[in-house]
Amino acid sequence: MAQTTFSGPVVSTNGFTGDLTGAAQVPTYTVATAPSASDAGAGTIVYVSDGAAGSAILAFSDGTDWKRSDTGATIAAS
Repeated sequence: MAQTTFSGPVVSTNGFTGDLTGAAQVPTYTVATAPSASDAGAGTIVYVSDGAAGSAILAFSDGTDWKRSDTGATIAAS
Protein backbone atom coordinates (compact mmCIF):
# COMPACT_ATOMS: atom_id res chain seq x y z
CA MET A 1 0.00 0.00 0.00
CA ALA A 2 1.30 3.47 -0.84
CA GLN A 3 2.04 5.95 1.91
CA THR A 4 1.27 9.64 1.71
CA THR A 5 2.37 12.47 3.99
CA PHE A 6 0.09 15.41 4.65
CA SER A 7 1.07 18.75 6.16
CA GLY A 8 -2.45 19.85 7.11
CA PRO A 9 -5.58 18.27 8.53
CA VAL A 10 -7.00 15.18 6.86
CA VAL A 11 -10.77 14.86 6.71
CA SER A 12 -12.78 11.87 5.57
CA THR A 13 -16.49 11.91 4.93
CA ASN A 14 -16.60 8.14 4.50
CA GLY A 15 -14.12 6.72 7.06
CA PHE A 16 -10.50 5.62 6.71
CA THR A 17 -9.14 2.26 5.65
CA GLY A 18 -5.74 0.66 5.84
CA ASP A 19 -3.22 0.24 8.64
CA LEU A 20 -4.13 2.64 11.42
CA THR A 21 -2.05 0.93 14.11
CA GLY A 22 0.53 3.73 14.42
CA ALA A 23 0.45 6.34 17.15
CA ALA A 24 -1.64 9.41 16.49
CA GLN A 25 0.24 12.70 16.35
CA VAL A 26 -1.26 16.14 16.82
CA PRO A 27 0.34 19.54 16.18
CA THR A 28 2.37 21.02 19.04
CA TYR A 29 2.08 24.65 20.15
CA THR A 30 2.61 26.90 23.14
CA VAL A 31 -0.21 29.10 24.40
CA ALA A 32 1.45 32.02 22.59
CA THR A 33 1.81 30.19 19.26
CA ALA A 34 -1.51 28.32 19.14
CA PRO A 35 -3.59 29.28 16.11
CA SER A 36 -6.97 30.91 16.51
CA ALA A 37 -9.43 28.34 17.85
CA SER A 38 -12.11 29.71 15.55
CA ASP A 39 -9.83 29.37 12.50
CA ALA A 40 -8.92 25.80 13.53
CA GLY A 41 -12.59 24.88 13.88
CA ALA A 42 -14.54 23.15 16.61
CA GLY A 43 -13.28 19.67 17.39
CA THR A 44 -9.65 20.27 16.39
CA ILE A 45 -7.18 18.76 18.87
CA VAL A 46 -3.67 20.10 19.62
CA TYR A 47 -0.87 19.51 22.12
CA VAL A 48 -0.06 22.67 24.09
CA SER A 49 3.30 22.35 25.83
CA ASP A 50 2.47 24.99 28.46
CA GLY A 51 -1.33 25.18 28.35
CA ALA A 52 -2.10 23.78 31.81
CA ALA A 53 -0.62 26.59 33.92
CA GLY A 54 2.81 25.91 32.42
CA SER A 55 2.44 22.13 32.03
CA ALA A 56 1.67 20.19 28.85
CA ILE A 57 -1.93 19.33 27.97
CA LEU A 58 -4.06 18.16 25.05
CA ALA A 59 -6.53 20.87 24.11
CA PHE A 60 -9.52 21.05 21.80
CA SER A 61 -11.19 23.90 19.99
CA ASP A 62 -14.79 24.64 20.89
CA GLY A 63 -14.93 27.00 17.93
CA THR A 64 -14.06 30.02 20.08
CA ASP A 65 -11.34 29.03 22.59
CA TRP A 66 -8.79 26.27 23.14
CA LYS A 67 -10.05 24.19 26.06
CA ARG A 68 -7.99 21.94 28.33
CA SER A 69 -8.87 18.27 27.90
CA ASP A 70 -8.81 17.60 31.66
CA THR A 71 -10.97 20.43 33.00
CA GLY A 72 -12.55 22.19 30.04
CA ALA A 73 -10.97 25.47 31.18
CA THR A 74 -9.42 27.74 28.57
CA ILE A 75 -5.67 27.09 28.13
CA ALA A 76 -3.31 29.45 29.97
CA ALA A 77 0.46 29.50 30.38
CA SER A 78 0.24 30.46 34.07
